[in-house]
Amino acid sequence: MTEHLGGAVIPTGFDVPVEPLRRAAHYTGEPGCIAEARGFAAQFLEQLRTEWCADIDSRTDGELLLVVSELVTNADQHSTGPYILELEGTDTAVEVAVYDSNAALPRRFPRNPERVGRHGLEIVHAVASQVTVQRVPVGKRVCARVNLK
Repeated sequence: MTEHLGGAVIPTGFDVPVEPLRRAAHYTGEPGCIAEARGFAAQFLEQLRTEWCADIDSRTDGELLLVVSELVTNADQHSTGPYILELEGTDTAVEVAVYDSNAALPRRFPRNPERVGRHGLEIVHAVASQVTVQRVPVGKRVCARVNLK
């Protein structure tokens, strides 16, 4: 940030780029991991509120926790090993990334209200502004961006 005072430019020291808030957690797939991941994400949102002065309403809060639940549940159900949840956020958006050991990319099924199950990725796509899936050396990474504003 630079202030202009009578034509002179005075550096204020606030023009240093700020890094996003980043946190990661590792889960083994033991019972209770999905609830732990939701708790981890809720704590992350509180940090965004305090450290980034992020204005996060209860609806967006719920949407982010839903995305975390769906992605972690998919990793829990479809991989044979541990998985990692990464969160990166600012006052405008949060990126949710889940890494798991299964290299098979998830399928997004077409809408079908009569189908039982397999709605997770459909829900994530409905809530997130962007969803990407990519193979990584240890399996895959599924990432969803949730806008806060």
